[in-house]
Amino acid sequence: MTRALRPVDLARLAGVSTQLVRDYADAGILPPTERTPSGYRRFHRAHADALLTYRALARGFGAETARAVLRAVHAGDTAAALALVDAAHAALHARREALRATAEALEAVTGEAAPAPRAPLTVGEAAAHVGVRPSALRVWEAAGLLAPARERGTRHRRYGAADLRDARVISLLRQAGYLLSRIRPVLAELRATGSSEALREALAEHSRTLTRTSRAALEGASRLHAYLGD
Repeated sequence: MTRALRPVDLARLAGVSTQLVRDYADAGILPPTERTPSGYRRFHRAHADALLTYRALARGFGAETARAVLRAVHAGDTAAALALVDAAHAALHARREALRATAEALEAVTGEAAPAPRAPLTVGEAAAHVGVRPSALRVWEAAGLLAPARERGTRHRRYGAADLRDARVISLLRQAGYLLSRIRPVLAELRATGSSEALREALAEHSRTLTRTSRAALEGASRLHAYLGD
């Protein structure tokens, strides 16, 4: 018979609090537990393995997916658990493909000489040119990323060639998941030097993050494979 483990033993093993261990047990992330006559949970090695598997899956696929995978395993539905893992891998691949496409598009946007429109464009015309809603341009302006000229008297916005280029860059970076606060320094360097180095570095950083996530996902899947074997 294996030695019983206390919540504190599992907590120390995984580097979490004892309350979190209890929460994991209640959430079905750990296998069902026995209770002592006095009502205390009695954990065993299988619970420790489940806890470590969950933590590894969470690092690679996120807590929500990891929780769903372990619940499916403990419900006896291994096929559903593996389907969730497959979907998470596919999502990672999609993010990597989107990043590649964004990098290519950004190089095209920043490398080309943007043709000057015949006349400054209205907000609606500029939005159609960039492929976004007019409200997006207004949000980016409120965030300090765009500063279109204003007509005297009417105060209507008028977008020139540089504004359109910046809006296209913002749109592409937003599609890649960048927060507005992270786009600001990229635009600042682009305007100041005309260089796309900041854009390249931002995308390279995102690529490195994806690589770390992929490695964590691989470790999580390996842990799950071992846990299913046990």
